[in-house]
Amino acid sequence: MRIQTTLGAAIAAILLTGATQAAPPRLDRIVTRDMAAAPAAGAGAQRFVVKTSATAANGRAALGGALNTSVRRAGLASAVRATTTAAARPAATARVLRSMGAPGWHVVQTSRALSESEKASFIRELSAEPGVLKVEADRLYQRADVARSTQVVRAAAPNDPAYATLQWNFNNATGGVRAEQGWDISTGEGVIVAVIDTGIVQNHADLAVNVLPGYDMISDKLISRRDTDERVAGGWDVGDWVEANYCTALGAQPHPAEASSWHGSHVAGTIAQQTNNGVGLAGLAHNAKVVPVRVLGSCGGYGSDIADGMLWAAGAQVDGLPLNPNPAEVINMSLGSGAPSSCPTVYQDAINAVNNLGSIIVVAAGNSNADASTYTMGSCSGVIAVGATRVTGGKASYSSWGTRVDLSAPGGGGSVDGDPNGYIFQAINAGTTRPTTEYVIGGYTGTSMASPHVAAAVAMVQSVVDTPLNWSQMRTLLRSTARQFPVSIPGSTPMGTGILDLATLLTTATQPPCTENCAPPATVLQNKVELRNLSNGAEDALFSFQAQAGATLTFMTYNGTGNVSMYVAAGRVPTTTDRDGFSTRAASNTETVRFTAPVAGTYYVRLTGTYAGMTLVARQ
Repeated sequence: MRIQTTLGAAIAAILLTGATQAAPPRLDRIVTRDMAAAPAAGAGAQRFVVKTSATAANGRAALGGALNTSVRRAGLASAVRATTTAAARPAATARVLRSMGAPGWHVVQTSRALSESEKASFIRELSAEPGVLKVEADRLYQRADVARSTQVVRAAAPNDPAYATLQWNFNNATGGVRAEQGWDISTGEGVIVAVIDTGIVQNHADLAVNVLPGYDMISDKLISRRDTDERVAGGWDVGDWVEANYCTALGAQPHPAEASSWHGSHVAGTIAQQTNNGVGLAGLAHNAKVVPVRVLGSCGGYGSDIADGMLWAAGAQVDGLPLNPNPAEVINMSLGSGAPSSCPTVYQDAINAVNNLGSIIVVAAGNSNADASTYTMGSCSGVIAVGATRVTGGKASYSSWGTRVDLSAPGGGGSVDGDPNGYIFQAINAGTTRPTTEYVIGGYTGTSMASPHVAAAVAMVQSVVDTPLNWSQMRTLLRSTARQFPVSIPGSTPMGTGILDLATLLTTATQPPCTENCAPPATVLQNKVELRNLSNGAEDALFSFQAQAGATLTFMTYNGTGNVSMYVAAGRVPTTTDRDGFSTRAASNTETVRFTAPVAGTYYVRLTGTYAGMTLVARQ
């Protein structure tokens, strides 16, 4: 029951399994339904974004005259007769649709779709106008999901009935993010996260308590499925379904019908699903609040609406809209281009403004199994880019990669890991077009699913630190506390520094600053879980392990190349002279330290030397 389709390179197979409710808020009856894939994104040939040297009304007025001369010089002011290879085309005009939130930027619309040659001529002529600094096509972007699917848990685990069986991404020792240990420190209370996506279904059965009203930024009724092109308050997801070939009017290739995805609700659920309410599943930062900013609908979403959505979410003024009464400290963007594309200038201007306002943007690296720096959003600077891993801790086959990826988080490996371990589950609406009163537990895969894990982690950090971190400080903290991959990641497809580890992240974030005898952050070891492909950096590597009393405890290194030495101590960071055990075999990566009668508490392991491709494991 797997349907192979394409959305640029962004969307592959889709399979959904879930549990419906007879009446909200129950989520307990199993159902299965299929969904088709979204159509390929169009180029948005009728809309452009233009940056002028003047801002607001002055820039808009000057641009109006420039458009008329540019249309004329580009040869668009006269009708074109039909030829044997092309249909007749009427004369075209252009107008300023609106000013944008990013200073100096405006949205321009032509009266008809332009051919590629016409578009190039129009951009060239308009770019040459006095006062015009930049002209770009207003492209359509897409959500970044890939596939849809239909352990022992600590006493502190939430009572949400599907948590233990479905949410491996929170609690699995190998592939999860160690959520329960993180919840001992923070649940994100007091922090607002904006989800720039398809919106959230209003009065969602297992999320509504944590949702603050946002805004629907979509300015084209074909995309929004509303009655007018006007933007409206709320940010509610009214569906993003498409009939067969619906999106061809926006420049897409012919495509099949597609049911509504409820993508934004799924993403928001990972961040802040209601938890310990005896319903459905859990959310990571479940005491945070989410603000839906709807920018994606049927056929995707225009970059101009997305850029305005970023700015509005962070509290900036956007022309014609009220200020956001709940500015977000964190913004999640699980969307991007389906084909190679550099960061649009209008995006980068918006990102820079958001960072200056103190908000942190977390983005999906993309699902093209390609270098993330060659796609939007990975090609943008000033954001935290997240790759996707499987339950095994290895790279998800679809995940984009590269030096631009900062760290990875669970996105699901799909059917290769089975159901449920191949998917990320959250509660979504059961409607195939518009929302209904029924809900399902839907399993998705994609970097769309990985990104909100990190956005939630950022919220959890900001909730407990004395002074909020900026994006650069947060990026450094996330990278330095990520758990090393338990399986080898090829050097040709780097996925950041490791997998998000909430326990290490939050412990490090809340520790007093070190002033003397400082050691690098400790990577947490799980019992019998190998950390593979270790290589030394500029500093010694430090690891920690929570031991029980009495049972034999062993630390071992092996494999790889080089020469490593191991020093171990209970309750303190070991040195070459202050240690409880050590192993320093000459010219070897094979070292073992064993304690036959360990004490209960934290043991620290320091590795020194030169080594690569090595494995470390703790066993008790």
